[in-house]
Formats: sequence, structure tokens, C-alpha cells
Amino acid sequence: MAPHSYKGVEMTLDQAVWVLLVTAIVLANIPWILSNRLFIWINVANKPIWLGLAEWFSYFIVMGGLALALEYSAMGNIAPQEWEFYVINLFLFMIFAFPGFIYRYSLKMYLDKSKNA
Repeated sequence: MAPHSYKGVEMTLDQAVWVLLVTAIVLANIPWILSNRLFIWINVANKPIWLGLAEWFSYFIVMGGLALALEYSAMGNIAPQEWEFYVINLFLFMIFAFPGFIYRYSLKMYLDKSKNA
């Protein structure tokens, strides 16, 4: 597909998809990898799981906005979607967050125990 120019930035649909996937994987894991920070900048002593989930969901909303912007810049329009599309994207974002969640709640405790032993 030919690139579409949006505010001086040219991006093909393939490039937009790759940018979106990499950004989604990174954003889905930030709340779990950075367990002592809230929204990257705010230091917290111990982030409870409900706060991590709220941060994770806010990153999901940010990804939705980025996806709309990339879709418009790559294709020139935004396709209408039904509720099923958003539910599938929510679960896909949840799958992307799985490695960071396992690191935070399983692997990190195991590594800390082995380091102190």
C-alpha cells in the first residue's frame, strides 16, 4: 500500500502495524516491570495489584488513541468498529502483559529469594 502523509510523516500500513505492536507490548508490560513507579515518573514504595491494573488499563486507553492516530495516518480514514473489536483488543493487550505480570508476581520473588540465600 502506498504511504499516506499525515502532518509531514509518511508511513505505510505495514510500518504502522509494527509500530503499534511494539508499542503495545512495551506499554502492556510497564506496570509490572516498573513495580516501584506509577506511570513511569511517580515513585511509589509498593504498588498494589489494583493500582497496577488501573495503570495497565490506562495504557490500554492510550494505545487505543495511538492506534486511531496511526490508522488515520496510514490509511487516511478510521474504520468504524463494533464492541467485539474492543474486547478482542483488550484481551490481546492482556496477553501482551503476561510476561511482565509473571515477572512481577512469580519470577521476581524467586530471584529475590535466591539472591538473599
